[in-house]
Amino acid sequence: MNIVLHEPEIPANTGNIGRTCVATGTKLHLIEPLGFRIGEKELKRAGLDYWEHLDYECYSDYQDFLSKNPHAKIYMATTKAHRTYAEVSFGMDDYIMFGKESAGIPEELLVDNEEYCIRIPMLSEIRSLNLSNAVSIVLYEALRQNHFVNFQTEGELHRLHWKEYQIEAHKFDH
Repeated sequence: MNIVLHEPEIPANTGNIGRTCVATGTKLHLIEPLGFRIGEKELKRAGLDYWEHLDYECYSDYQDFLSKNPHAKIYMATTKAHRTYAEVSFGMDDYIMFGKESAGIPEELLVDNEEYCIRIPMLSEIRSLNLSNAVSIVLYEALRQNHFVNFQTEGELHRLHWKEYQIEAHKFDH
């Protein structure tokens, strides 16, 4: 998968998104201008020690991004879309674009890509979700649709083992 941030402004959001991208094997595409420098401590702090493992690329503008990704199927996440992210079928090589925190994706881009615009349903009283939360919601739906290929889908306890725990728990049921 590919996450595209169009002119992100807040380093902590981009850092959190970077960490999510590392956890999911997703490439992060950053379209300038950015509201921060890549080396800022807030960005690294939000991404913790994962930033060095992030597969990312920066672009001077949207046209630069398009020229370097000419065959990209780009979904555009926006509160202005007619359909939800759950109504589309994501492929593993798709791109999901999100706009800057203060304004979203420019309407000039949206109007030319209406069929690829998607939204996260929410109550009308709120303008939008936090950018890093929105990325996580849509990205994980796309990954779910693709059966979490190559993901670890089961966890283990640190001190106990599930089967032992289940046996111990039944002792207290009687």
